[in-house]
Amino acid sequence: MPSTSMDAIQKLYEVCKVSLSEKGPLSSESIDKVRAVLDKITPSDVGLECEAQAARVWRSPQALSRKRVFPSSPAIRYRHIYECKSFSIGIFCIPASSIIPLHNHPGMTVLSKVLYGTVHVKSYDWIDKAEPLNLLKVRPARVVRDGEMSVPCGAMVLHPEEGGNIHAFKAITPCAILDILTPPYSSEGGRHCSYFRRCPKSDPSGVLLNRTKGSGFVWLEEYQPRDSFVIRRDLYTGPALNLKEDQAWRSCSAQ
Repeated sequence: MPSTSMDAIQKLYEVCKVSLSEKGPLSSESIDKVRAVLDKITPSDVGLECEAQAARVWRSPQALSRKRVFPSSPAIRYRHIYECKSFSIGIFCIPASSIIPLHNHPGMTVLSKVLYGTVHVKSYDWIDKAEPLNLLKVRPARVVRDGEMSVPCGAMVLHPEEGGNIHAFKAITPCAILDILTPPYSSEGGRHCSYFRRCPKSDPSGVLLNRTKGSGFVWLEEYQPRDSFVIRRDLYTGPALNLKEDQAWRSCSAQ
């Protein structure tokens, strides 16, 4: 049985509020606390039970009603739940076969939980972390993850310089991913979302192969996705958060 909807999403918000700051997680223990609560979130807790049920039978002959559940538009949809200077909470609903291209999360920690469906995740970390970031330059990256994830599974955690900070999603079936970003993307804070693609380049000296200890690596370059790549804002249909205490605290702080 899923936990009470209001309790589940409200508890996630509350633990984020005390564990995450404008500079990211307060400690490694803080990440563990957020992850423990995130791992318990179910589709029912965020208003996605109908979509989850349709995704469970997506490949079966009984999936006759799926067109009535999922939008006819192939666009990826983002359901915004909450955002402040310290963190954001939202859900990406991805149609089958749709792709979110490789993108980065500069200076950010991200917790991602697959709520329903199956998704292929490919992620990388930069090899030369000490090198100043020049997005126009082709840079080598180490493969961190390259495989499918299906429910039930635990939340993924990526850090500013490890864990697969640059990642891409391809929906094998319709799927939904709940994301917590800390701190969120911010133009003022210099945290822009940039997209990347693999490009051919050789390593004749074998230097990179030695540095990666024989593990897979690729060359990545920044690019602009095609106009057909669209993420549309969608209505969050789950229970609303109770922000009264947060608003009251802000009011007292401003006085």
